[in-house]
Amino acid sequence: MSLTYYVLAAGIAAVITFTLAIVILKLSLRFRLYPKIRDRDVHTRPTPRLGGIAMFIGIVTALWVASQVTQFALVFTRPGPVIGIVVASLIIVLIGVADDVWDLDWMTKLAGQMIAAGILVWQGVQLVTLPIGGVTVVPPVLGLILTVIAVVLVMNAVNFIDGLDGLVTGVVLIANTVFFIYSYILTTKINPSEYFNLASLISAVLIGACVGFLPLNWHPAKMFMGDAGALLVGLLMAASAVSVTGQVDTSVAISGRQLLPAFIPILLPLAVLVVPLLDFGLAVFRRLRAGKSPFSADRKHLHHRLLDMGHSHFHAVLIFYAWTTVVSVGFLSFLFIPPWWSVAVIALGLIVCAWVTLAPLTKRQVVESAVQRASASQAHEANAERYDPLDEASTDPLGSDSPEGDEVAEAVLDALARKDTA
Repeated sequence: MSLTYYVLAAGIAAVITFTLAIVILKLSLRFRLYPKIRDRDVHTRPTPRLGGIAMFIGIVTALWVASQVTQFALVFTRPGPVIGIVVASLIIVLIGVADDVWDLDWMTKLAGQMIAAGILVWQGVQLVTLPIGGVTVVPPVLGLILTVIAVVLVMNAVNFIDGLDGLVTGVVLIANTVFFIYSYILTTKINPSEYFNLASLISAVLIGACVGFLPLNWHPAKMFMGDAGALLVGLLMAASAVSVTGQVDTSVAISGRQLLPAFIPILLPLAVLVVPLLDFGLAVFRRLRAGKSPFSADRKHLHHRLLDMGHSHFHAVLIFYAWTTVVSVGFLSFLFIPPWWSVAVIALGLIVCAWVTLAPLTKRQVVESAVQRASASQAHEANAERYDPLDEASTDPLGSDSPEGDEVAEAVLDALARKDTA
């Protein structure tokens, strides 16, 4: 029965988000509230980026409705954390909208993110306990520092993968569904008569906002969530994970003989964000090595690499979904099955994902292979020099389904065939 109220909160967030997104889309198109196409963009037509506003209003509305429901009274007994989350979210959305419209410098954005994270801590949303040597209470100063770092890291990691239609929306939807299941189960293990907590509520309304926005964000996207939306969902994901440590005593919820599951409050948030965090780490390393700002933009993110490898837009998004699902569900399975079985499930899933990621799915890879095997004269004859090396192709991408790509493939293969015949 308690799930019904969470579904109600998610449904309200979904309906409000979807309705407002349509309104904002029409206004954006009417008044041309969208930026020009950038060199690193994958889409080919100007597209509004203000979807984050609709998501924010949908989430806040759902939280307000929940505050009026008796069953959620325990969540709002201490209004500070909820107020902190709403205020921090508002700051992030304002910064994101300003960045989408005026392209703020990275220092301004980072300062705003740290202020938002600081507000969360100020209102009591911070790391309280860690499952180390049982349950270790984190000193307040250390908890503050770790919380701010975690929130800023997660926000930027999510924002970094926001480069393909439906990518962030789907990844966050999968990740929060898994985290909602975890927080709900953990709560019921502590107190079977009380199913309501802040972490589960945040996850539920975030799921609803993603469900409401995904129809407009699916390929080909009519609207993007922009930095406002990507940073917002990153903030809320971090806040829900951090709030678990203050509401759930893992020593009670998890039996002592199961050591690894006791670390799920730490491992699960990292697991569901493993791909965004990997992309974030690689991007920062790549840019620092080149002497650039770690927040400067480029076209070398993992999703760009997948496109350059030959995956279609749809394949690239599904691959991200698959990696997120395997890792997050795999770690969640530690709560239900023996650890070794969970490890086996994760390993098998990762092998399958790696095979799908690296498999030759489109003619683009055939073209690249042919060009790399062709002589300079053959490549010139087929007008295919841009396909070798692969990194250069990323600056002038050719869709795997484009007619020109088919012509290049046939020309190169014909040239090689004539050479072999001769």
